[in-house]
Amino acid sequence: MSPLQLVWQSAVVVLGSGILGLMYKGLDRKLAARMQGRLGPPLRQPFRDVGKLMVKENVVPRDAVAWLFHAAPLLAIVASVTVLLYLPLGPFEPVLSGQGDLILVLYLLAMPAVAMALGGFASGSPFASVGAQREIVMMMSYEFPLAVAVVGVVWRLAALGHSPAFSLATVAANPLWAVVGPLGVLGLALLLLCLLVVTPAELSKIPFDIPEAETEIAGGLLVEYSGVNLALFYLADAVKTVAMGAVVVALFVPYGIAGAVGLEGAWASLVDQVFFFVKVFAVVFVSVTTVRVAFARLKVDQVARSFWIPVTAVALAGLVLLVLDKVVMG
Repeated sequence: MSPLQLVWQSAVVVLGSGILGLMYKGLDRKLAARMQGRLGPPLRQPFRDVGKLMVKENVVPRDAVAWLFHAAPLLAIVASVTVLLYLPLGPFEPVLSGQGDLILVLYLLAMPAVAMALGGFASGSPFASVGAQREIVMMMSYEFPLAVAVVGVVWRLAALGHSPAFSLATVAANPLWAVVGPLGVLGLALLLLCLLVVTPAELSKIPFDIPEAETEIAGGLLVEYSGVNLALFYLADAVKTVAMGAVVVALFVPYGIAGAVGLEGAWASLVDQVFFFVKVFAVVFVSVTTVRVAFARLKVDQVARSFWIPVTAVALAGLVLLVLDKVVMG
């Protein structure tokens, strides 16, 4: 890829991810409201929110570490956008790729949470410090089952002879459902379930919104943020929502439909791209929208215990089933 192609494709991903993320936030809020018997805000409300914040003043607390306070939202949005540069987006190859890019993606997915925690500590607010501590505890809880789910898929892929196994392009090009036995299908289903549970925690959505918890700690991590800085955190959350949905799609449902309906060329790419957006939205709807409507906020000890014991046990069971599937299938 030439430098010019890299620049314009990256620009398309950056701009498109922001627009798509805000659209998904609007749909999420509208559907959640309808499920609760409310009218809900208009679909364009997230765009209005960002636009209003962009023209507001950045207020910096007197006791804040100013440079870190300003750097945290930049780190969050850069990390969120960079994740998408390594993901296959529908029929299109990743803008960036490498032999171990899946490992890098796992680190990048953790960076927005780390950035929010740093920003909370840097603000000097006791409410934000409590939120930052909760964010770190929660991150330590869900990262392990997330890693187990990813490693399980990659290990089975490598056992089938595909390489580089830790490349998202390789994973997306070689879906496992049709090449494993019954034990492998059950193992993949458990890993998918685990990843769907981890997704709202990665995004700090109900019931895992304990770092913000407006009714307890007045907004927690973001209590001192305003203006452009708050808009950047808002955009980072929107982009990370798309990124998490795209990761689930790449690992478990990377299929297109253009071939099945006999389309070719530009129409095939267009249909598969739209189908990709639908799959990402389906992941967000199942793992975020319906969950936050159905459940109340958990306490921090409940989150830690849930991820370290039952969710990790499910992920390990899926991994064991994939190992047994290899033994049986040879």
